[in-house]
Amino acid sequence: MSIEQTVLEIAKRARKASLELANLDAAKKNAALLKIAVNLRQSASLILRENRKDVHEASVAGLSKPMIERLSLDEAKIEKMALGVEEVAALPDYVGEIIESIVRPNGIKIDKVRVPIGVIGIIYESRPNVTVDCAALCLKSGNAAILRGGKECFNTNLVLAALISNALDACGIPESAVQILPTSDRAALTAMLKLDTYINCIIPRGGEGLIRFVAENSTIPVIKHYKGVCNVYIDKFADLKTALNIAVDAKCQRPSVCNAAENLIAHKDAVPVFLKVAEALSARGVEIRATKDVKELLLENGIRALDASPEDFDTEYGDLIIAADIVESLPAAIDFVNAHSSAHSDCIVTQDAQRAEEFLNGVDSATVYWNASTRFTDGFEFGFGAEIGISTDKLHARGPMGLKELNSYKYKIRGEGQTRGKPALL
Repeated sequence: MSIEQTVLEIAKRARKASLELANLDAAKKNAALLKIAVNLRQSASLILRENRKDVHEASVAGLSKPMIERLSLDEAKIEKMALGVEEVAALPDYVGEIIESIVRPNGIKIDKVRVPIGVIGIIYESRPNVTVDCAALCLKSGNAAILRGGKECFNTNLVLAALISNALDACGIPESAVQILPTSDRAALTAMLKLDTYINCIIPRGGEGLIRFVAENSTIPVIKHYKGVCNVYIDKFADLKTALNIAVDAKCQRPSVCNAAENLIAHKDAVPVFLKVAEALSARGVEIRATKDVKELLLENGIRALDASPEDFDTEYGDLIIAADIVESLPAAIDFVNAHSSAHSDCIVTQDAQRAEEFLNGVDSATVYWNASTRFTDGFEFGFGAEIGISTDKLHARGPMGLKELNSYKYKIRGEGQTRGKPALL
């Protein structure tokens, strides 16, 4: 069977399974989720064995340190995956929820009801936890999932998919509710992106190159964010301790992720705070790239800095690198963020509530923070359970996508024989 035919058959099975999942009761879905968590814990040694193969191959292939960090598993990460699945099981089931109910003057009752999207294709790189997170969220929200992980994580993903299939089968749910493409060949991805008859939505997670390829080659609607260029703005009314904690956390806590800060900007009247923050970042190994005047200011104060190119302020580094600049005013800061942000996560540090609200209202991003680290843009941190991804689009879903964002809706109309025209004569 050709790759194209294999992918088509997977999509057909997923479509059939999605119709059954849409009407599955919450108890059955939760039982399968809890079984997945059990399987993860019981098979930790098997998962780690396969993951070591992937990590070794990735190292030989010369993958970057951040990519290998995302790829690598240990017992603590497996336990975290299991706990995440259990958390999803404990969340409310929104399928069937009546969003709105209307009774028309003619007596017709119209219910707007939350329903699954159907079949969701998830395309991702490196992180094997995505396999488990996405399977759990799709199952809980009543959607069938087709997973396509990167070749660097192929062995790990196969064993995780097998454990998920085992749990589904044990709970009387079609194994085709969660399927993984059995090949890392790019042809399989290309074929998948054309199956709009069977797949309702594509969610890519990974680098900008992957996401642009998916968006440009898919006939299926795509929910996406291209990259994470997040900004921390230190206002003239910023508190030093708050600015230090937030900037260091946003850049250094986990620099390889999409909600890490890539740009640091400050009001011209916040230079003393800015210098302390820059000093703290440099002490933690962060390379600061700054505009000409700001670089000179940093060097004068004994802080290492390099020249920033215009492109630096639009770059997702995924590493201990940050671009820095100083602006004249709060409106200038808002303009800077809207020009350079990827509309993912941006933060203002200030003690002035009115200026904070101006920033929150003026910055056109999916998540906007006042005195809190951008690192909180995450499904778990928002209380959604595991997230399927973070959307910087504006249609259907925006920000961390949890269970509600994996549902659409339909209208159920109940009448008593009402007609639009004159009643037919018998």
